[in-house]
Amino acid sequence: MGAVRACALAALLVCLSGCDQLGIETPAKAAEQAQADAKAIGGACRHAMRAIEDCYTLNPKADKAAMYQGWREMDEYMRENKLEGVAPVVPRPAPVASAASAPKKPASEEEEEEDAGEEHEDAGHGGKAKKH
Repeated sequence: MGAVRACALAALLVCLSGCDQLGIETPAKAAEQAQADAKAIGGACRHAMRAIEDCYTLNPKADKAAMYQGWREMDEYMRENKLEGVAPVVPRPAPVASAASAPKKPASEEEEEEDAGEEHEDAGHGGKAKKH
């Protein structure tokens, strides 16, 4: 009975070891790939003469520690080999201003803008401006 059990266990191990060859992704393999991707992103950012902060902004989902490690390794490599960076072709996206981060205007300025807008709207109807 022990030999049958050992053979079954060996067969099971052989089948499970083939999962990597079939391309079935395990959580550990996915985490390792994400780390490698973030490190490559950091290296590419440094080669493209981007600051690490720009790299973080352009790649918000990537692991920041791995990205920094890749950026730093590429920086050392470029300094040792006296390599120049390549200017990035893709421009940095403009920051998006949200309503929450926009500075609040004083109430008196908002009222003046509303009044001016009403006068311009009414001016198109016979030139008479009405105040409400």
